[in-house]
Amino acid sequence: MTQAERGSDRTGGLARDRRKWVLAILAFSVLIRVGIALYLGDVVDAPLNLTDQRSYHALAVRLVQGYGYSFEVGWYPFTPAGAPTAHWSFLYSLLVAGVYALFGPHPLAMRLLQAVLAGILLPLGCYRLAQRLVPGRARLHLLALVAAAGYSYFALYAATLMTESLFIICVLWSLCAAMDLEARLAASGDRRELRRDGISLGLSLGLATLLRQSILPWVAILFLWLLWRASRSVEAGTRRRLRLRTALPPVLLAGGILLTCILPFTMRNYLVYGRFLLLNSNTGYAMYSAQHPMHGTRFQAYAAAPVPEDLLAAGMNEAELDSELMRRGLAFVLEDPRRYLLLSGSRLLDYFAFLPEKSTSALHAVGRFVGFGLYGPFMAYGVVLSLARKELRAGASLALLFMLCYSTLHVFTWSMVRYRLPVDAVAMAFAALAVVDLYARIGRHLSRRRPAETRF
Repeated sequence: MTQAERGSDRTGGLARDRRKWVLAILAFSVLIRVGIALYLGDVVDAPLNLTDQRSYHALAVRLVQGYGYSFEVGWYPFTPAGAPTAHWSFLYSLLVAGVYALFGPHPLAMRLLQAVLAGILLPLGCYRLAQRLVPGRARLHLLALVAAAGYSYFALYAATLMTESLFIICVLWSLCAAMDLEARLAASGDRRELRRDGISLGLSLGLATLLRQSILPWVAILFLWLLWRASRSVEAGTRRRLRLRTALPPVLLAGGILLTCILPFTMRNYLVYGRFLLLNSNTGYAMYSAQHPMHGTRFQAYAAAPVPEDLLAAGMNEAELDSELMRRGLAFVLEDPRRYLLLSGSRLLDYFAFLPEKSTSALHAVGRFVGFGLYGPFMAYGVVLSLARKELRAGASLALLFMLCYSTLHVFTWSMVRYRLPVDAVAMAFAALAVVDLYARIGRHLSRRRPAETRF
């Protein structure tokens, strides 16, 4: 056997071993999540403090019964019985309804399906992102996969009838697609490859938006960032203009696919409410409730402000309520900017919380401490490391920008631990980087001490 053949055989063996490890870790990930799904059972109220489950269950039942997006009884925060609603994710409600149409109105069926999907796709998304952030570090990539597979909050929400898991998967997919597009632009890739990257980016962002529209401010920043990166990757002048011209088609394609995903629901809203409502009617209420004077300067994450009686008496539909509540929420900010800044500062405590609270269930208590309480220091160390080292900074720039922008959005609006989970998913690669770096440092330290110790 020649040296080249031996090298090829060794490389192939390493690749096979890596695939075996990936499959084993993903199997472990699915097993944990399926176990939690079975533990939560075929009831919609488990865990008790994740009340959005009841909304998606009720909407799915009504969709299967042919009543469309509506509730049988009056529903939080302002939907009358039988009235059309746009407050909740259209896509997730449809997905749950599809499962119920096949298996009956059994939450456990949806829990199990989501546990399997999220158990595979979410850790795999973290693995793929780590490959792009720090290329050529197979052990680091596997560590990111292990970290995501074992992260307690990811495991819990994978078995919960809420948008979190699927939304995170789409966010990770979009970041990988954006980084692929950026790399392709820098390498002057052909139009077919650029088009493929644009389609992937558009689909991932479209699905993410249909799951949770709070991603939209980040979408605008992402598109601007891609164009900026394309323009600064070459010298000023004609070449820069050419590079921008090359970048515009895939970015516009991604934007077009995103709008195509949203448009059917925008049209539905106009037909139902008689006025423009881009997607969901929850933005205005979120702004109103989160900035309400009832909080003072200390945000109460689970306290919901009552909808003003004058608006309810006026018989406004959801589109009208969304607009008016947004106006009043912004008025709270303008009336007392100092209180708003202090209130937003207090939301940092809710966003980065890891200690159990009195209202926290046992499952959530374990999730908080074993999750962010354990991982948080490694995530922070990895972020600092990527900023300090030039060779890491360029590859990590988009991930770091997402973490900053998405966190800022929630700190200045509505903050909860579960809203941080997309950031946690991106941070898995940084946590893995921290572990690898600390292991290397400890190894070097011990190797320097060993010769001295042997003299005694």
